[in-house]
Parts: sequence; structure tokens; C-alpha cells
Amino acid sequence: MRVTMVIPTYWAREHSVGWKEGDAIYDHPTPLDSEGTLLRALKSIRVLNERDFQLVVIAIATAPEIEEKVERKVAGIVKSAELDVETMLFSASHLKKVHELLASEDKNECIDLLKLRGYSCVRNICVFVPHILGADVAILIDDDEVFEDPNFIAKATEFIGKKYDGEEVLAVAGYYLNENGDYHIKKPLSPWMKAWNQYECMNAAFDKIIGTEPRLKHTPFVFGGNMVLHRKIWKKVPFDPNVPRGEDIDFLINAKMLRFNFFLDNKLSIKHLPPPKAHPIWMQLRQDIRRFIYERAKIEHQKEVKGMQRVCVEDFDPYPGCFLRADLEERFERACKLLAEEYKAKGDEKGCKEALKNIEIARNEAMRWKKLDAFQLFCNTQTLWESLMKWANKREIRSSMQEILSEK
Repeated sequence: MRVTMVIPTYWAREHSVGWKEGDAIYDHPTPLDSEGTLLRALKSIRVLNERDFQLVVIAIATAPEIEEKVERKVAGIVKSAELDVETMLFSASHLKKVHELLASEDKNECIDLLKLRGYSCVRNICVFVPHILGADVAILIDDDEVFEDPNFIAKATEFIGKKYDGEEVLAVAGYYLNENGDYHIKKPLSPWMKAWNQYECMNAAFDKIIGTEPRLKHTPFVFGGNMVLHRKIWKKVPFDPNVPRGEDIDFLINAKMLRFNFFLDNKLSIKHLPPPKAHPIWMQLRQDIRRFIYERAKIEHQKEVKGMQRVCVEDFDPYPGCFLRADLEERFERACKLLAEEYKAKGDEKGCKEALKNIEIARNEAMRWKKLDAFQLFCNTQTLWESLMKWANKREIRSSMQEILSEK
């Protein structure tokens, strides 16, 4: 079984420049004049007992004009890690050549699925690269994590591709441990957080799935930074580019529609040590509301399609199901009004204004997806993705792609 581990790493402009309008939005991209967390993650690979895998580091820039700097920065970090694992770097220069190959083969319609911008497109790259490398299994890790379990690889590959309780296991979710070794999210809750109720819902789901036996069980949630996928699932299921964040759980929803179940392994943990988030809360909430409204519409608009099954909100309880129901906008409005009051009390007029603006955006998004068929949009994406996977499987195409990857 050929295994490829993939670590995406996100980089932003220098501290002195900061975020500019039009830059991609990620939770905590590393400024170019910082060292970030990537080297720490790479060095932690040394604790693993098994290192018979390929490692691919994906370098992502928040803006096109810093792509070359990001590639050089990440290449230097990878080199300094001095790992005894076969390691490759994939960055904007490699992607450009992939796009040129797609265009030369009259596959321009697939280019938008493979971009180094937006979480979903980045995750598609994270499975596309193992696909062209001929991997059977992809292990997706994030750069703000560290390995502490020497047997992580053995556990990650223990069930994948095998039968468990009569079902083939093609997708395994691990989970995160915080700095205290706990899987719960523990943050002081302000009034707006209590109204939004996300952390309570998530912790309830974690207790139900992570905190109980058996070791392997179906799960309604997944962590993008601790995910194990078999080739059979990524050949059919794409990460949906219409989702601005939460692409991991959205992928689980897509997989379930396509008759694949995720199993959570409550022995497969990794230490998650994220730096502070780079963007204001109102911006993060704005992406969340767009995500949940779109996912709710995708479920509501389902129809009979060959090879797919209907899913319902209850399949994803307690989380994310609690954010896919009819009261979503009402809950969001309460949270944003309380957040606006919090900003106002601090004298942050812009934050107050943007928090209230979120309410209007939520209403507009809900109206938009009542008119548009979100499910059909995903079906179109899935058909395109499956055709891309089949095309990339051709021997001559895979050979050309591997040449691109091997370029330094």
C-alpha cells in the first residue's frame, strides 16, 4: 500500500504590509517575515516509527505577487528539516505547469478545481497530487500540528481499505488534542458565542463520537488536519469550491451523498497548536454563515441521482446538524447583534458595523440559494472532478504530471 502524507502551509505578506483587499482569507497564514509552525511540524515526523511514505508539502500564498517568495521560503524550511523521508514541494510554479498541461489537453473546464486559493481547492490539490503519484492512501495533516504518537502511521493505515463490521473503510477521521492533551474546545464564552452555540455543539459531538467505544464508528464530523483517505473515495468525491471554510465537514457531507461513510478512530490523535487567527471575528462568522447556508441548501435541493443517496440533517447531528436547520439565520442574527454590542463597547466602530452587516449578508445568501440549485451545482462539480481523475489516471498524463512534480 503506497501512502502519501500531504501538508498544506499558508503564507501571507510581511507583518509590515498585512492583509490587503483581495488577498485570500485563511485562519492563520504565516507572514513571510516569520518562521511559522511548518518546521516544527516537519521535525515532529522524526518521532514516527514508520516512515515508509512520501511527503508532499503544498505551499500556498495569500496573493499572487508573493508566490515566488513563498516558494523559496517553504523550500528553505523543508530543506532545513533534514528529514529521512522522500519529500516533494508543490507550489504555484508547479500548478502553472499543471494548468498548461490541462489547457493543452483541452481540459480548461477542470482548471478551477485545481487552484492554490481557498480551502476547498487547496484540499483538492492535497488529493490530486497523491493521485498522480499513484498513492493508494493520502494522509492529510496541517502545518500547525505536531506528531507525538510514534505509532501514528500504523494506526492511520490500520483500517483503511479493509472491511470493518461488513463495510469497506475508505475514509478515516482522526482528531485533535489541544495543548493540554484534551479533545474539547475550551474557550471563555462571551454572550455572542453562547448565542451562536458552536463550541457547545462541537463538544457534544466530540463526547459522543471520540469519547465512547468502539474505537471505530461512523462520524458526522471530520478534521481536515487529521484525515485518511483511500484512492477509491477521492476518485469520486471532490472538495466543493463553493464552500469558503469548513471544507472538511462539507467533504464528509459530499461523501455521504455519494454513499461513502467516514469512520472516526478514537485512537488516532494529533496535537493541534494553532497560532492566533489572523482575521477579525466578524469576518470568520461571515464565512461560516455562507458555508452553512450553502450546505443546508445543498441538502434541501437533493433529488434522485444514480449512484447517490439522499441524506438528511439528522445524519449530521449533533454537529454540524445543529447549523443546518431552519433557525440558522435567527441564531446568526442574535449572535451578530451581541457581537456588534461587544465591538461597540470596545470603541470598534468598524467591527460593530461589519457584525451588523453580516445579518443582511445572511438574508441575501439565504434568498440567493433559494433561487439557485446548490445540489445540482455540486453534482456538476462532482461530474467534472470524476472526469479529471480519470484523465489524470492515463499513463502518459500521469508521467507528465510526475515530471512537473519532480522539478525543483
